[in-house]
Amino acid sequence: MQKVTMLDVAKAAHVSKSTVSQYINKRYQYMGEETKKRIQQAIETLGYQPNYLARSLKQKRTSMIGIIIANIMHHLSTEVIRAIEDYCHKYDIHAIICNADDNPEKEKKYIEMLKAKQVDGLVLFPTGENTELYEQMVREEYPIVVMDRKVEELTGKVPSIFVNNREATCEAISHLLDLGHEKIAIITEPLTISPRIERVEGYKQALRERDVAIDEKFIINCEKMFMQEKLDELFSYPEPPTALLAGNDLVFIEVQKYIKRKKLSIPNDLSLIVYDNIPHAEISTPSVTTVSHPAFEMGEKAASLLIRQIQKESTPIEQNEYQCTLIIRETTGPKLY
Repeated sequence: MQKVTMLDVAKAAHVSKSTVSQYINKRYQYMGEETKKRIQQAIETLGYQPNYLARSLKQKRTSMIGIIIANIMHHLSTEVIRAIEDYCHKYDIHAIICNADDNPEKEKKYIEMLKAKQVDGLVLFPTGENTELYEQMVREEYPIVVMDRKVEELTGKVPSIFVNNREATCEAISHLLDLGHEKIAIITEPLTISPRIERVEGYKQALRERDVAIDEKFIINCEKMFMQEKLDELFSYPEPPTALLAGNDLVFIEVQKYIKRKKLSIPNDLSLIVYDNIPHAEISTPSVTTVSHPAFEMGEKAASLLIRQIQKESTPIEQNEYQCTLIIRETTGPKLY
């Protein structure tokens, strides 16, 4: 079967080829409703498919972006991806999503692959380990937005989106102190990236501000595979913690396993706060107190900043810090003993 061309559509709709091109590219300013209907009917009747490769070569753009996620298992990541995709859809821009698994080698391969595919730009949750590659993209003025994690070599050089990890954690720990808890633990994955480091700093800041002694035994930073062992050790102390902050949603799963295994009553035996947007927090029994990100707002901002770069708009390099929200629910309660 002979391929249907734009010229075939133009003849069928009784318009010029340039008018069909304007319709396909959604430039309707000088086009009447009747003309649009005729073109759409011709496209449907003839089964015309636009040649996006040819259009990309002409425009020197692929209308695709890359999103490199550090760990797609985090609910925050999926919310941000959804927001970016929704925003880009309005501009007929498509997203290629890559999961780096917090692995610098995978991240490097994905960056190189996406650039080889000539995607128009990247939203990157960086591992922080590919400094030379990051700096190369800056030198090339390649469109990029850094999300969630701070990389010193990129600070002030590319648009970035973060949350107030330190201040938000400080508020969460202060809430537990207000409830009478002083033996408060925090558990995170290894302190290899800025959000985890800042959350531990916020934990310590809250205790210092209330003149509560910092017990290093109550600060756990380890891989998820070791968390059950570390939690067993934590709660074997003569005076175990009466409250705990789980550093993210995946850590929370490990804490839930421990709670079930030990048959703990929440919040009577242990008050619990989770740092992250977790599904069903409000309808769980008990409902879960969380430190929540404005994930959709962050994703939309990332897409907006990237598209402005792609369209070569002259804009300042923004460092956007969003505020997390402490949502108090049923897993936090007063110290009972």
